[in-house]
Amino acid sequence: MLPPTLSSTSDPPPIFDGKTRLYLAYICPYAQRVWITRNCKVPALEHNNQVIAESLDLIKYLDTHFEGPSLLPDVPAKREYAEELLSHSDSFNKSVFISFKLGDVNEDALSAFDYIETALSKFEDGPFFLGQFSLVDIAYVPFIERFQPYLLEVLKYDITDGRPKLKAWIQEMGKIEGYKPTRSDPKEIIVSIKRRFSIPN
Repeated sequence: MLPPTLSSTSDPPPIFDGKTRLYLAYICPYAQRVWITRNCKVPALEHNNQVIAESLDLIKYLDTHFEGPSLLPDVPAKREYAEELLSHSDSFNKSVFISFKLGDVNEDALSAFDYIETALSKFEDGPFFLGQFSLVDIAYVPFIERFQPYLLEVLKYDITDGRPKLKAWIQEMGKIEGYKPTRSDPKEIIVSIKRRFSIPN
């Protein structure tokens, strides 16, 4: 069961009362990154009298400050590649969102998905970006979760066609317990994106 949503007329929760809270919008992919990370670190953001709002900063903060398995590997080459991929995530997202505005899958969007396929091929010790599940997978999955059904349904483009690593990654991400409860209904995703980009039904 998800906690009830707060509206503009709801009483605000107490701040800095010693509890740790995660504030999010269920439909937001940036917030979903943090939600997944929290699920993977502690089953249970405001923490230690500070509020952090940027999603990439938040997922790193949660990984560092909370008990649970580390979501970044100890291998230096993998940590370095993790930083590269995390830094690239906004560029990836923007490239694909532009195709929504244009109403077509342009070369930039195709290149963006090809980049993902190549990135998933770097390490062969598992199906994830760094081989094993990490913050990098968490950073990308909320967006690919949205891009895949929208592009397939509206623009008739299958992002996994010719990209076996991406297809396998999507399947493996579906098995991650911390991710499962955060997933959105694909039909709701399509409606939300159409509304955001003023696309008629």
